[in-house]
Amino acid sequence: MTLRILTAGDVRALLPMADCIDVMRDAMVALAQGQVAMPPRVIAPLADGRGLMATMPGSSRAPAVDGAKLVTLMPDNPAAGRAAVQGVVVLFDHATGAPMALLDGAEITALRTAAVSGLATRLLARPDARSHGILGTGVQARMHIDAIHAARPLLTEVRVWGRDHARTMAFAAQESTRTRLAVRAVPSAQAAAECDIVSTTTGAALPVLEGHWLHAGAHVNLVGAHRPAEREADTTTITRASVYVDLMESAMNEAGDLLLPIAEGAFARDRIVGELGQLAAGQIPGRTSAAQITLFKSLGVVAQDLFAAWAVLQRAVESDAGTVVNF
Repeated sequence: MTLRILTAGDVRALLPMADCIDVMRDAMVALAQGQVAMPPRVIAPLADGRGLMATMPGSSRAPAVDGAKLVTLMPDNPAAGRAAVQGVVVLFDHATGAPMALLDGAEITALRTAAVSGLATRLLARPDARSHGILGTGVQARMHIDAIHAARPLLTEVRVWGRDHARTMAFAAQESTRTRLAVRAVPSAQAAAECDIVSTTTGAALPVLEGHWLHAGAHVNLVGAHRPAEREADTTTITRASVYVDLMESAMNEAGDLLLPIAEGAFARDRIVGELGQLAAGQIPGRTSAAQITLFKSLGVVAQDLFAAWAVLQRAVESDAGTVVNF
């Protein structure tokens, strides 16, 4: 039996962001059409409370592949220069059940998370969007620069805000050099939020985005909060927007950005327009006016990991990339 091992570098080389956005469209449509089986993910706190471990299995009809993502979320990692998310994605042959591939889970997660925001932006943001505001300076901030630019290539400005302004300035300078885009640090979250597209990629437990900052016609990607009692956006953000989610079940279990306004009586579940896969499949409406504020609440589902990992594996086999081991 053989197993192909693919590193973070392999993932980056084999699945560019623009391609991953297309793959994410396929994943979300397959999910909406009932082609992917996946139980709710299991998220367990570590024994000492320092972080979380998540287990996410799933199975897809087309492509016919089964797999699971096993990751840890370690909030202290970024301060030490490590990604907060660590782990692996394992793919199994659908016919035999044999393991086929082991992929870097942190890179798959980083790539597909931003790519799904890119898909939401492609489907919901105004075509004439020119500015992108990012709250956060971590891995997802960097990945979202690539994803949103891939979705809206005519962007002319990227504003970045973080709590540590010196770090934010260093991040902006680095990203300007890497991407050759006009990436600049701004002194307040409001300055970043006053853009055509806004992405929140923080680890905040309390709101960093206030809805009255948003301009008419803005599109918002809420990415960083994953617990029912935590949120990056205030209630006004949610009530002003047409809201879309990746999976309704996950949103109603985990999305504090939505659950807290619901608990306050300011928002209702039936005001959520629907899931991103339904939108991509043309089953629900998208933006209906230039002044409408649209919002995508991202939590992540294993269908995204399976499809991204499968795409990487197919390209790896074609180019004989990675390391093949016998076991």
